[in-house]
Amino acid sequence: MKSYTVYLLRHGLTKGNLNAQYIGHTDYPLSTFGIEQLKEIKKEHPYPKVDAVFVSPLKRAMESADIMYPKNNKIVIDNFIEYSFGEFEELTADDLKDNEDFKNWLHGDMYARPPFGESNAEFVQRVCKAFEQVVEGCVSTGTEKFAIVSHAGVLMTILACYGLPEAPMAHWQMDAGYGYKLRITPSIWMQGKKVEVVDTVPVSLNELEK
Repeated sequence: MKSYTVYLLRHGLTKGNLNAQYIGHTDYPLSTFGIEQLKEIKKEHPYPKVDAVFVSPLKRAMESADIMYPKNNKIVIDNFIEYSFGEFEELTADDLKDNEDFKNWLHGDMYARPPFGESNAEFVQRVCKAFEQVVEGCVSTGTEKFAIVSHAGVLMTILACYGLPEAPMAHWQMDAGYGYKLRITPSIWMQGKKVEVVDTVPVSLNELEK
């Protein structure tokens, strides 16, 4: 049976990442180091060819996609934007260590939210809606290989909600410029909205274990 392949790729590093800040909707570009790091990754391990590239609207994702896939048009998906951290935006965990709202949010309750930010439940709902629309659109048009270039929180949410083997978000950590290869079998997708996580990208898990 025909299957489809999707690559989930995390954008390169920004100044905010390097400073360990909570960066959600703030539109940081890639840092100079982040740009050079992506180019080096691509030189050593070229990103797999795809028929379509879907990307968060933020500069760090757009710039990363342009480095990874310079020849592909980019399809912006607004709901692949990172989490809205509200009052926690651009602060670090150390900055917030005495903040009661932050302590409550860290417990991970689905309905917890940073002040003026979005709840965990709202974040999951919008990311999942966008992912399902992208998958179903690609299947219906016969787009066999596609990439999603977005943020760690977005990609880890997709993996936690849809990935087989099933695992919590923390299991799906990924470094900047890297991610996962997923296989979508239409029958499995239609039955239970699940996808198989088959490898890491752009470096195969087999290569990493050598």
